[in-house]
Amino acid sequence: MKLRHRTIAIALVTLSLAAGSLYATHAWSTYHWARTSNPFTLKIGNNMSSGWQTYFNTAVSDWNAASVMNTTAVAGTSNKRCSAVAGTVQVCNGTYGNNGWLGLASISLTGGHISQGTAKMNDTYFNTATYNNPNEKQHVVCQEVGHTFGLDHTSTDGSSQNTCMDYFSNTGANAGSTLSTHPNQHDYDELGIIYAHLDSSTTVAASANNIPAAMADPGSWGKLVSASASGRSETYELDFGGGNKVITHVIWADDTHGRGNGND
Repeated sequence: MKLRHRTIAIALVTLSLAAGSLYATHAWSTYHWARTSNPFTLKIGNNMSSGWQTYFNTAVSDWNAASVMNTTAVAGTSNKRCSAVAGTVQVCNGTYGNNGWLGLASISLTGGHISQGTAKMNDTYFNTATYNNPNEKQHVVCQEVGHTFGLDHTSTDGSSQNTCMDYFSNTGANAGSTLSTHPNQHDYDELGIIYAHLDSSTTVAASANNIPAAMADPGSWGKLVSASASGRSETYELDFGGGNKVITHVIWADDTHGRGNGND
């Protein structure tokens, strides 16, 4: 997601995946939930501790303003591992360790459609003075949930477009800033583009799905398959065979390029 001392990983689990990102429109490739009508209802599982409830509820309410979807908070899987549940997005927080990331979003793809998602907040970092502030927490949870709909970042240069999908950091001198803590109209417009067409089937109804969610340890992400010229952005691939893969997109902190110990 953001800048200093932060790495964010977006893990994409797929049965058939063509990697890519449309920077101009900030869609993540062509990934979307299958559904037969709009607006569709997407259940967002609440696995958050008491200190995160305000930020979770605000994020769910913010994304519910999109015209193509209704986001509805439901009881979660109630475990730190944030087990994925088919047809839902599960949102969790926990002390996942000094593994380099502050927030992590995972989507599973079945037949090219998102079939389940998870969004994790790493309290190992959020319990420190740098990240333990309301604006940073709101930015991160809003962005991680947004990724599970098929949205990418609007920008990675650290400037604020006043959307939670940008790379502005609400830390340090910006800790008191409320910029980039909510979606903006461009995010809602992009979701309208992503979900403009209808499908002949749906993945928002829970069903059996044995595809794993993203793993916390960067060392388990598999082989490096691409990197930006600066080394700041990298993509990893873990192949389970049978067409099942986990693709992990990482943005490293300035001082930790490719070493797995930055965060968000």
